[in-house]
Amino acid sequence: MRNIAAAAGDADRLRMTAAPLAAAPRAAAPLAAVLALVAPAPAAAAAAGGMAGGAAGVAAGGCGLQALARLLPRLRPFLPPFLLPCLLLVGLLLAAGPARALEIEAEREFGAAGAPLRITVLSTTDIAVFAPVLEGFIAARPDVAVRYVVASSKEIFAALDQGSAPVDVVISSAMDLQMKLANDGRAQPLPAAVLGGRPSWARWRDTLVAVAQEPAVILVSRAALAGGLPVPRTRRDLIALLRDHPERFRGRIGTYDPQVSGAGYLFATQDARLGETFWRLAEVMGRLDTRLYCCSAEMIDALVAGDLLVGYNVLGSYSRNDAAFRDKVILVEPEDFTVTLLRTALIPQEARNPAAAGAFLTYLLSPTGQDLVREAAGLPLIDHAAYAEKPHLRPIRLDPGLLAHLDRRMRAQFLVEWQAAMDQP
Repeated sequence: MRNIAAAAGDADRLRMTAAPLAAAPRAAAPLAAVLALVAPAPAAAAAAGGMAGGAAGVAAGGCGLQALARLLPRLRPFLPPFLLPCLLLVGLLLAAGPARALEIEAEREFGAAGAPLRITVLSTTDIAVFAPVLEGFIAARPDVAVRYVVASSKEIFAALDQGSAPVDVVISSAMDLQMKLANDGRAQPLPAAVLGGRPSWARWRDTLVAVAQEPAVILVSRAALAGGLPVPRTRRDLIALLRDHPERFRGRIGTYDPQVSGAGYLFATQDARLGETFWRLAEVMGRLDTRLYCCSAEMIDALVAGDLLVGYNVLGSYSRNDAAFRDKVILVEPEDFTVTLLRTALIPQEARNPAAAGAFLTYLLSPTGQDLVREAAGLPLIDHAAYAEKPHLRPIRLDPGLLAHLDRRMRAQFLVEWQAAMDQP
């Protein structure tokens, strides 16, 4: 197993910190570090996984503190007992320390610099994908400028959960984390114009609404099937393909790292819930040194470049539709079941301009906005008929049931099992 984000040091990605989006004091990571030291093994394992802090146990901590959390349990047998209370005190002081800035992957300004209204949209969706929608909104509302900021779903959740990120709209593919924010009262009621016409399964109460539905697919390089190998149509097919040709696929399979990606964790837990084949597939992938990624776009780039032969649980909406891409890569919606997520939006309590934020979401869900979402952005629209036409699509329900896998112990146990599957001899 290889973690691409860690191996590459994110050097190939545009990353910066943004003072205007600095988050509030973080208690999660330092407290997790101390708990990892003084708590029994399960809690220590949770902390070492970087998810043992905060109310939800999912807020990502700083890299240094996470490394400390992993190190302390190993040192515990060698430390004198009197040192434990001291470290506990240090941890609590760190918990009350200064904020860590939101880690931004990319951002762009849309609209006139002198526009009288300005909103910030914080999103997991790449700028290139969402730019047509933003440009359409600016054309319709030239009085509004938009700062579009891209960050990981875990970064977004941590910033919003702490309640100080001054953003007006949040759009994320991590349904469970969005549900957690809405369920905890972190979101404002949406305007009636946003909710009007939305099916009940594509909204939660009046605070969370789906803007696109996207299947998690298998992408297979045509080069992987050289010699007439069959296209895998199910997870069983994929397991057989990988087992029968280990040397061909070793080090050339990619999937999400559920420890760093909120969407990846959501896909993995849904896979495990829906089918018994998931863990067998995970073990086979681990045995073949599967590479772990933060994002679908990076997996797709690696497939196009020929570095990967298979991408598992990739957001199909991110794949290109041009002939050059289709000549190289086959998109497979697994016929045993295809997990389908809802990309959701909310207006946080701290929004500085909720009226303009509501206007943006109203445009996004209008016929004009939805045309841009489908045709220019390439994101599938909310469409109940798709589930009748493709019975293998399994929608992730937008309800509080999503919160079960955010439970700290459940998350820790799941990630321990995942890591064991990846660390095959």
